[in-house]
Amino acid sequence: MVKGDIVELYKSKNDVFTIKDIALIWKENNFNNLKSKIKYYTDKGKLFKIRRGIYAKTKDYNILEAANKLYSPSYISFETILLKEGIIFQYSQEIFLVAPLSKQIKINKRKIIYRKLKDEILLNKKGIIYEDNYYRASKERAFMDMIYLNKNYYFDNLRTLDWRKCFKMLDIYKQKSLEKALNSYYKNYSNV
Repeated sequence: MVKGDIVELYKSKNDVFTIKDIALIWKENNFNNLKSKIKYYTDKGKLFKIRRGIYAKTKDYNILEAANKLYSPSYISFETILLKEGIIFQYSQEIFLVAPLSKQIKINKRKIIYRKLKDEILLNKKGIIYEDNYYRASKERAFMDMIYLNKNYYFDNLRTLDWRKCFKMLDIYKQKSLEKALNSYYKNYSNV
C-alpha cells in the first residue's frame, strides 16, 4: 500500500467519507484496488467503517456529518435544528434529516431518522447552510419543514425566528395550508 493514500485522506477537512469520496481523493479508478486499500487501512486501524460504504478517519467522527453522507442529497433539519436553536426544548438524541426517502437507522447506538419531502423541497437550497462538513437547515428552514409536515406542532420559543425569512420560503413548499399555518403562528407568536 502507498503511505501517501492515507495521508491524503488525513489532510482532508472531512472526517467521514463515502467510497466515492475516497476514490476521488486517491485517484483510484479500479474498484477492486480501492476495496482492497480500504480493507487494508481498516484492518490497520487507520480507517474506521461506520456502515457499508461509509468510513471515518477516527472513531470520534461527527455523527451529523455521517448521517448527512449516508443518504444524499439530505440535510439536518426538524427537531435536531429546532432544539439546537432553542425553538423547542424537548431533548432528543435522535437525529432528524430531510432526505429522498423515509428511513430509520442506527449509527453508534444513535437513531437517525430520515423524513422524505418532495424533491422540489429537498433540492431547494434556500435556508440550507453548509458547515462542519455537513448540510443543515437554518432555524427558519427547519421551522418551515416542520410545519409543512405537522401544521399544529407545538414550539416552545419562536421569538428568535426571522419571520420575513419564513414568509420568503413559502415559495419552496407551494402549499396554501402551509401559508395559512405560518400566518397563524406569526399572528400568535410574533409579538410575544
